[in-house]
Amino acid sequence: IDKHVIDVSSGDPHKAGMPPISFIRQVMAVCLYPELLKEKSLPLDVRQRAQKLLDMCSGGSVGSYSTTSIGLPEVQKSISEFITRRDGGVLSHPEDIILTIGSQKGLSVFLNLLTSGEGKTQTGVLTPMPCPHTLPMLLDMTGLALVPYRLFEEQGWAVNLDELHRALEAGRVHCEPKAIYISNPGNPTGYVQDRETIEKVIRFAATNCLIILAEEVHQGSVYGQDKEFISYKKVLSEMGKTYAETMELVSFHSISTAYIGECGLRGGYMEVVNIDPAVKKCLNFTPSAPVLPQLALELSTPQLTVTFVLFLKEIHHIEDTLSQNAKRALEFLNRVEGMSCQPSMAGPFLYPRVHLPPHMVEEAKRLGVKADVLYCQRLLEEEGICVGAGCENGQEDKNYHIRHRYLLINNKINQFHRSFCEAMLTG
Repeated sequence: IDKHVIDVSSGDPHKAGMPPISFIRQVMAVCLYPELLKEKSLPLDVRQRAQKLLDMCSGGSVGSYSTTSIGLPEVQKSISEFITRRDGGVLSHPEDIILTIGSQKGLSVFLNLLTSGEGKTQTGVLTPMPCPHTLPMLLDMTGLALVPYRLFEEQGWAVNLDELHRALEAGRVHCEPKAIYISNPGNPTGYVQDRETIEKVIRFAATNCLIILAEEVHQGSVYGQDKEFISYKKVLSEMGKTYAETMELVSFHSISTAYIGECGLRGGYMEVVNIDPAVKKCLNFTPSAPVLPQLALELSTPQLTVTFVLFLKEIHHIEDTLSQNAKRALEFLNRVEGMSCQPSMAGPFLYPRVHLPPHMVEEAKRLGVKADVLYCQRLLEEEGICVGAGCENGQEDKNYHIRHRYLLINNKINQFHRSFCEAMLTG
């Protein structure tokens, strides 16, 4: 029987029904069809902003090439000003902003520059477990060794300094760890690191000569009570010259997440701090993002205009919806017998543990698949619900998990889990 598939495995906000921001879409529409500059039904500040963006483009057209290999200088400037405001006045410099085809492409470009050696001299990257589901494959494709460090579920998926030391020593047996990957807010866990944790990670990285790769794409969707996003750049700048002027840091951001949610445009950027000039020179020759996502990046840094009130209203509505959905989804999953879930503080996912009966684990072994993969396959086949298996996020222990986007909540999971586990126990 054909079923309509409900995908709750990805972090695509618009796919889940979240509306786009009106101002961004209106300005983009005018940029694509400049005849709309004459359209009086569009707000004046929309048309003025579109004209400003068109003036940045060669020939006044979004169909032209980007004016530099790392992006439009005006967009770099807008982003550096946004970062400076975000970090309470800590200066960001336009020349340190490199516009990319999404945050993953930027990460890929930088990882390729780290790649070297074979065997025990192969470059290694300390990687959180669980991690973003695209990261293990990306490290493999770029020829880097994944050095896992465990996040502690009982502490809400917190980073633990002792575990970082253990992972580093274990990694040095088979490779040369040269970088540490940080996901903050955590993907898929939603954990938001506090200042004390960030300082500990920075000191650890500095002591062990590790470059910090900070993926901060969910910084705009923090809804946990009494939680706030603090960037690694801000904390680094406030730890004194020893760290602020020497510690190598690359941070990544994107327009695919939070209230913007423009995944299809594939726009992102990285900010490089204290990076070796030779490496930075190589980055300056990487292909920049297409012009349209660059303009969307510029529009994601709002300015005080007439439509700014509507901009804020739409953002607040989305933030409230995300917060309420996260709370409802958490309560729902924790009511499912055989599931338990830590609260998420940010981002689009919940990452519940699924307690699977021994019979199912044995059947998975017999079929040559991982137990959480089998669970997800059966859920898809029987109920048409697509969730992500925890092993995609690097989970290799006996605690099985699924990646669940809370923008969509479906009671079929409860019905399926109960009947599935009962069938397994009796079968």
